[in-house]
Amino acid sequence: MKYISAIIFAIAIVLAAWFLGESYVSRANPDGVISVTGSGSENFTSDLIVWEGSFSRMSANLEQAYNELNRDKETVRTYLIEKGINEDNIVFNSVQTSEQRENQYQNGNYVGSIFQGYQLTQNVKIESNDVELVEGVAREITELLNKGVQFNSTPPRYYYTKIADLKIEMISKATEDARLRAERIAENSGGSLGELKNANMGVFQITGQNSGEDYSWSGTYNTADKKKTASITMRLDYEID
Repeated sequence: MKYISAIIFAIAIVLAAWFLGESYVSRANPDGVISVTGSGSENFTSDLIVWEGSFSRMSANLEQAYNELNRDKETVRTYLIEKGINEDNIVFNSVQTSEQRENQYQNGNYVGSIFQGYQLTQNVKIESNDVELVEGVAREITELLNKGVQFNSTPPRYYYTKIADLKIEMISKATEDARLRAERIAENSGGSLGELKNANMGVFQITGQNSGEDYSWSGTYNTADKKKTASITMRLDYEID
């Protein structure tokens, strides 16, 4: 009887483990459900450009440096307006002031610094929907050197003002692509597509066209290229009838 009881007990443990395992698998992989991922993409051209630059003056006399910088500011303003940029699109930031000092050494040891003068720097930003106009001005900005202004320019940044509408369109494309994939899989398995159970949006990406730019799990938003590509993925869970 002891042996029979032990055998029955062992069988009971095996059956319990089997049922628990089946229950876990069933929950993890519900019968009659298919998961598919669809993608959508769209090429577009930026409709907003942001371009920044700076100019500076240095003098041992702070007032003199400021007056020279202010003259440069008016030269820059006049130049940009003459090039066709609307004055409302030109923003001058506040003047940044820093002391310039030259370090002194004796026998390789630092012994102090000598005051060289005050350097005053001012940044200017142009934000406009006339992308081609600002691009042209950015390429020709070295002409300011002939007017005595040492202007340092940064590469333009490109944006798209209708990004919300574009994102909705991408979601629609990705969802349709996923649904078609699900229908094909259902047909190949001898069934038909049932109700949609879940829909999850993947990462929204904006990359430069033909740039070879890498995708990112956290999303990429390219501002260096005027021509861009937007893409998104959608994961859908369908019942199978």
